[in-house]
Amino acid sequence: MTGAAQWARGGMSIGSVLDLLRPDFPDITISKIRFLEAEGLIRPERTPSGYRRFSIADCERLRFVLTAQRDQYLPLKVIKEQLEAIDSGAATLGVREARARAHSGRNGAPESGHAMPDSEPTAAHHGARTAAPRKLGVVPGEISPDELRFDHEIRLTRADLLAKAEIDEKFLADLIRANLIIPGAAGFFDEDAVTLAKTAKAMAEFGLEARHLRAFKLAADREAALVAQIAAPIAKSRDAGARARAEEMVRELAALSLTLHTCLVKASVRSSLGG
Repeated sequence: MTGAAQWARGGMSIGSVLDLLRPDFPDITISKIRFLEAEGLIRPERTPSGYRRFSIADCERLRFVLTAQRDQYLPLKVIKEQLEAIDSGAATLGVREARARAHSGRNGAPESGHAMPDSEPTAAHHGARTAAPRKLGVVPGEISPDELRFDHEIRLTRADLLAKAEIDEKFLADLIRANLIIPGAAGFFDEDAVTLAKTAKAMAEFGLEARHLRAFKLAADREAALVAQIAAPIAKSRDAGARARAEEMVRELAALSLTLHTCLVKASVRSSLGG
């Protein structure tokens, strides 16, 4: 189904938005979109079952945020202030303006007739940039519970996974054999499998094979079992909305456990290095 058709039927899915933006922003991921929503920069509507539905305005808002990050290196706080000005009517954002910003950022000068938005001074205002900022693989800070929502609309074939993760068949087979990646009942994979495969590939460059990563899998299974045990009594309740409350609790507890896990690993590494 085309993007126009999905908008006509009540908005686009997060996967369709990803496909729409990826030609201009190759590094965009579902987790990135979810993070921007958690930070309050976008506010897509939700279906009764909890799925996001993105309007044209949501997509252009996303394009504005991604362009400001990529071309002007603006922090999210500044971008959010600009969006609040747009929401209050002090500024405007439309399809033509957003595309003009993207074009000007790639070519170094605004298109004729389009002014750059007001923003904090950047390196470009003080002369040529000396170096591009280092890209971080993970956004610092706590994990948002919303990042742990399952997006059942994303279904990737084996070939899709191999292409997106840039791995070969043998490497994928090793990950599946180690139970690090588990295909669905119909043989499809989700977007998290791509992220996991890319991460495993990066770790392989340090000499860690799939079999070495089993320890991470076992630890994750133990954490998940503990979280599920806490939420189980609520899920089994006959009250209306009990399952939804249990799922929300699982997401919150899982997010907290990931943050705790990160802190503990950092402390252990610091200790082992004598820091």
